[in-house]
Amino acid sequence: MDDLRLTSLNLPGINENKRPLVIAGPCSAETEEQVMTTARQLAEKGCKIFRAGVWKPRTKPGGFEGMGEAALPWLQRVKEETGMLVSTEVAMPKHVEASLKAGVDLLWVGARTTANPFAMQELADSLKGVDIPVLVKNPVNPDIELWIGALERINGAGITRLGAIHRGFSSIDQKIYRNAPMWHIPIELHRRFPNLPVICDPSHIGGRRDLIAPLCQQAMDMGFSGLIVESHCNPDCAWSDAKQQVMPDVLDFILDRLVIRENVEMTESLSALRKQIDELDNELMNLLTRRMRVSREIATYKKEHDMAVVQTGRYSEILDKRGAQGVLCGMDAEFVKKIYEAIHEESVRQQMDIINK
Repeated sequence: MDDLRLTSLNLPGINENKRPLVIAGPCSAETEEQVMTTARQLAEKGCKIFRAGVWKPRTKPGGFEGMGEAALPWLQRVKEETGMLVSTEVAMPKHVEASLKAGVDLLWVGARTTANPFAMQELADSLKGVDIPVLVKNPVNPDIELWIGALERINGAGITRLGAIHRGFSSIDQKIYRNAPMWHIPIELHRRFPNLPVICDPSHIGGRRDLIAPLCQQAMDMGFSGLIVESHCNPDCAWSDAKQQVMPDVLDFILDRLVIRENVEMTESLSALRKQIDELDNELMNLLTRRMRVSREIATYKKEHDMAVVQTGRYSEILDKRGAQGVLCGMDAEFVKKIYEAIHEESVRQQMDIINK
């Protein structure tokens, strides 16, 4: 199992045992008035950690790339006048240096930076000898090892007040979400590092303010430690990511209605149901073993008759038939398709081993 040297985030005035830990504020620090208005409204609602992007990486040049260091005194003012802790994103060593000088309490690393090991190492080097909590967003692409590698680089610099942010993954298929949640990836991260706080970013996952509430609830149901939500005093006029920001009073409404399930004790009935799952999984493994045995017999036949391994017509027939069958059984067709794609890939591998002997 992987290993990280972790301690509590140790944020002043924050009870980290109470879920959710909430970080809120605008996508970007646009003007001093916008920052202070939003901060005051959030503070009135009980928010204790303020977020605002000072440096904004944009997909294409020409967009609003943040106010830079000019916005840091605004964060200092937020801290002084509201008592909230303040946080911002860093992507370069000079960002770290300026943020530390301005007294920023918490730093996070964005998805684009996480995906670049060179950039992550430069950030890690700039953090050596510093005691500050750092949150690392998942990389743009769904690669858990790249995410873990980024966390390990920061940890290797001596940062033990470490956390992860799940903001979803880019996909060529634009469906409901701006970034596909792929919940199994942060769940696997938590399995490997049970003491690592994982915080959900529903704003970037959803890309729409109407999706923030259900995503917040889903994150809590999955045991996430906290939420980082984009909140703006006038979202429709925001200079960046306007569609995914909510007003502070709307955020308060969402948080107030969250159901937090803290009971982790396993009841006798749940234990019995899990035993059934284990038995069914054993049956599944036995069935897969039998299926692969038949696939290997087919490979022998194909070899004797000089046939190609992949029969595209047959493969398409399986996907279509099983997908439709899955829908009738109450399952998502795409889910069933993925299962049979994986089964087919392993079947082809085993057949290739026999044919190439």
